Parts: sequence; structure tokens; C-alpha cells
Amino acid sequence: MQQLILKQLVTLHVGPISLTVQAGECAGLHGPSGAGKSLLLRSIADLDPHQGSITLDNRAQSSYSPAEWRRNVAYCAAESQWWGEHVADHFPHINHETHQQLEACGFTPEALQWSVDRLSSGEKQRLSIIRQLSHSPSVLLLDEPTANLDPDNARFLEKLLLNYQQQHHACLIWVSHDRLQLNRVSQHQFQLNHGVITEEHRHEPG
Repeated sequence: MQQLILKQLVTLHVGPISLTVQAGECAGLHGPSGAGKSLLLRSIADLDPHQGSITLDNRAQSSYSPAEWRRNVAYCAAESQWWGEHVADHFPHINHETHQQLEACGFTPEALQWSVDRLSSGEKQRLSIIRQLSHSPSVLLLDEPTANLDPDNARFLEKLLLNYQQQHHACLIWVSHDRLQLNRVSQHQFQLNHGVITEEHRHEPG
């Protein structure tokens, strides 16, 4: 079973942090702006320099190639990046599950042929997460994944991510300022403040 373990992780203004997320569990993370939440996720994704150890499925991060690690550990940024002309240019793997995920978020398969220029910020947010899921990651690092969405689409995306978590036994770290959302999606909740993480409580989401 996949298990994400951080031991004495230190990055810019953050840490040392030790944290374990079991397969099929979600750790909710909140804290004031500037507390280092995005920095923490970026260091786990190996996008920023860091010290300490990170292991996934009993393998050290250093034993993975950068490309392999980022396929397994997906960082879903608050602002997604798009480089091709069409949506499909960003989906190297399109299968039946991808089509199901598109439908779950209110898209038809034709959305893959849309021009990126026509996408709203909310459409980019949803499609960028489906794009990450197409790689079948073991870990999802979710940085305000519903920040640009209206309440209905936010709930659709929550359901999509939780279904993925259950079906793939994925580990999730979910950053949000919305405490009610974290109550719905996470088993553990943590606060990050001044680079220090504190566990608040454990519960069954719902």
C-alpha cells in the first residue's frame, strides 16, 4: 500500500515537518496566507529545494527519477499552466476513465478539442486536475483546488477527487481556507503557521 512519509522536511521558511499520510487518506491543511502551504506542497513535489527525507511506498524520493516522481506525486497548483493550443495537447493519456472524469465535472468529450484561449478560470481549474489524474498518480497535492469554482462545481470536483482517492487508494494533501470543505474531505486536519505544522483533529469526512 502506498504511504507518503515526511521526516524533518525543511524548505524555505517551512519546517522541520514530519507527517505521514496513509493510502486512501486525506490530510487537510489550512493556515493564514503566507504560512508556507504552497511551499510545503512544492517541496514534496520536488519542485523546490528542500532537506530531510520523503518516502513513498518505502522508497526514498532520491531513488526516483524526477519524471517518475512527478508522475507519482502530482502537484495541482492553484493557478494551472497551459502551453498547447488545444486542451487535448495537454492529455498524453486519454482513456475511458478520463471520459468519465470529464463527465463528472460537467464536460463532454468535445471539451478535449476546445481551444485553451476559450477556457474560463474555473474550466481551467477542473480540466487541469483531470489532466493530472490521467497520469494515475499515487499522491495528490491539492493547492486550493476549488478556489476558482462556484459551489456546485466545487462539489462536483470534491466528489471526483474523493472517488479517485478511494478507487486508487491515493494519498491526498488538500490545502484550503474553507474549513467546512476540509471537514467534508479529510480524515486529519493540520494547521500550518509560521512554518510549523500542528495536528488539530481526526475524524471521518462527511
